[in-house]
Amino acid sequence: MRFRDDVRHAIAILADDLTSAGDGAAPFRQAGHDARILFTTPASGPPHAACVSAVDLGSRVLDEEAAALSAWRAARLFAGSELLFKTVDSTLRGHVAAEVRSAWAGSGRRAVVIASAFPAEGRVTVDGVQYVRGVPVHESDYARDPVHPVRCSDLAVLFPEAVSVQPDRAAELPELIGNGDLIVCSATVDGDLDRLVAAVPRLDEVLWVGSPGLAAALARRCARGTSSAVPLFAPARRPLIVVGSTNPATRRQLVKLHGSADVQGVTVDVDPAPAVQVLRGLTAPVLTLQTPDERHTPQTARVLARSQAAVVQALTEDRTVDALVITGGETATTVLQPLGATGIDLLDEPERGVVRGSLIGRLPLPVLIKAGGFGDDAMLLRLCHLIRQRPDSGESA
Repeated sequence: MRFRDDVRHAIAILADDLTSAGDGAAPFRQAGHDARILFTTPASGPPHAACVSAVDLGSRVLDEEAAALSAWRAARLFAGSELLFKTVDSTLRGHVAAEVRSAWAGSGRRAVVIASAFPAEGRVTVDGVQYVRGVPVHESDYARDPVHPVRCSDLAVLFPEAVSVQPDRAAELPELIGNGDLIVCSATVDGDLDRLVAAVPRLDEVLWVGSPGLAAALARRCARGTSSAVPLFAPARRPLIVVGSTNPATRRQLVKLHGSADVQGVTVDVDPAPAVQVLRGLTAPVLTLQTPDERHTPQTARVLARSQAAVVQALTEDRTVDALVITGGETATTVLQPLGATGIDLLDEPERGVVRGSLIGRLPLPVLIKAGGFGDDAMLLRLCHLIRQRPDSGESA
């Protein structure tokens, strides 16, 4: 199925956190579709303003029962979409099995195809087992995630009812879909994902489940020739870098940023007032707001995120800062909602794991959102430079 330019087909992406929503929608934006991230599930029905609607269910922070119910409700609401995609984290964090089963039930789709590989980031599925750069995810750094530790790498354990398909057996998919199966697909390169998508005659019979690798393969198949332009924003005068993720990759990026640019910042505490006062008095062109480096309990992480949100709200409303770069999906959700924003109009995906757009709401700020574990040590430095440029010209502000 290839989408014609003159028809607005609905593509729905159901994500368990904000960065997953962005990672799922960005490939479709790149493929010519208008795309919008919604911070909450619509109350009455799919919006018509964007061809691609990526909904942050916020389910990763819920208990399993609430997460499953959220997935079921959203899948039922978007059941009429021509393409329905349920994201899962490429390291299998969150309530993967419960959400997938509930979304399947809500969607009414004939079958489920699960392909969680994201080869571009070294996250592959071999014989149904998920690896991160050669290490099973339950033995990686993600097993020590303080909020969502990964306990299982084997999709056959998570989905004992599943039928397993190897990369060279994609031709079996139509028969398995006709049987109404839940299908787990192994993949180690992008070509494996392209082959499995190409093997399915009707995309609308399937609940697609995967990470950005599968989203990109689906977007390539559903590519459009043109898309409506998203209004471009001016270069940021003074961006604020908000770091809530404690992932070691993000912390290295923050150190690199402070060592390589004219940057000043603070570490937030449970009381946001001192951080607001200090940041208002700083003179550097780029400001940073981080949580303490050590890993936190879930309760402490939520308190610190709310404190960051209060700081961001104060600094954006008084125009101390005019753009945001945020790391971590839960941090982004907590920080952006108090600003009165309901979503993000996507502009592009300037790097893997990063989405760029403008907030929908009373403060239409430019924003870049980065998944916590993505990128090399210089990524935050590049994003800081990027948001201070015109998206259309590439010239520094």
